[in-house]
Amino acid sequence: MIHCFDIGGSFIKYGVPDADGLVPEIGRIPTPGADFTAFVDALRTGIEAMPHDRPGAVSISLAGISDEETGRAVVANVPCLNGRRLEAELSSLLARPVRITNDADCFALAEAHRGVGQGHANVFAIILGSGVGGGLVLNGQLVRGAGGVSGEWGHGPIVDPAAGGLIEPLPRFVCGCGRTDCLDAVGGARGLERLHAALNGVSASSQQIIDRWKDGDAAAARSVAVLVEHLARVLGVVVNTVGASVVAAGGGLAAEPDLVAVLDRRVREFILARHSRPLVVQGQRVRDGGLVGAALAGAALEELAA
Repeated sequence: MIHCFDIGGSFIKYGVPDADGLVPEIGRIPTPGADFTAFVDALRTGIEAMPHDRPGAVSISLAGISDEETGRAVVANVPCLNGRRLEAELSSLLARPVRITNDADCFALAEAHRGVGQGHANVFAIILGSGVGGGLVLNGQLVRGAGGVSGEWGHGPIVDPAAGGLIEPLPRFVCGCGRTDCLDAVGGARGLERLHAALNGVSASSQQIIDRWKDGDAAAARSVAVLVEHLARVLGVVVNTVGASVVAAGGGLAAEPDLVAVLDRRVREFILARHSRPLVVQGQRVRDGGLVGAALAGAALEELAA
């Protein structure tokens, strides 16, 4: 039986797959972010709390990348994991096979096999959280890129400072990855807040901006329009490139159905294929996508653990 973990900056959630391929959460443990020994002990605690008749493999959803060539992980929100050959170290310390998969990739797998992507050959999943992330599933298989990078549509110098002519050019924002003009810097919740401050000269939380937009506030509407324009232009290129027939949206901003609907309509204006139904839709596995995706990503490990 595979043991699934979803590692967040605050909590580690864990569970095992049920007969339907879903992974009900059995429990959660505070994440020891600064102490690797304590982190490993937390995983052991979770393993012991889960039902098992033999040593099972461990599959982990993690916000970061794992370079298959070097084996080293890049993890921002759990500092004690950053730079380690994480799969190899955990496999040795836990005495069982370990698979680590990016959390957005897990979400993509979950949506492709247990969510809105069922029946679709090509599924692109987007995360509109504090930043912008994504994952790609083609013909049921997760695309794992060189250096552990794939589906990262939020990075690269791709932002149009004038948002297609909607506004006077924006300031150039530096992204957390170190580059300038990444979509990630203007496309998630923190990006919306930056846009709103730059466009209107006032600070507000992303939720306040969305609420004001829905209430008809002109300043908020301007900020949301610029956000959607940036997202839609890049996402349209992605859809044309990978041929996705559905885009599953997750993350805090994607919890707003009105925003997802506006984004969907604008994206469909930028793509070549014609869709009679929405293309960008709210995901069904937003709450448990990490665990469900971990189960799917780690399914092949069960044979190794036998």
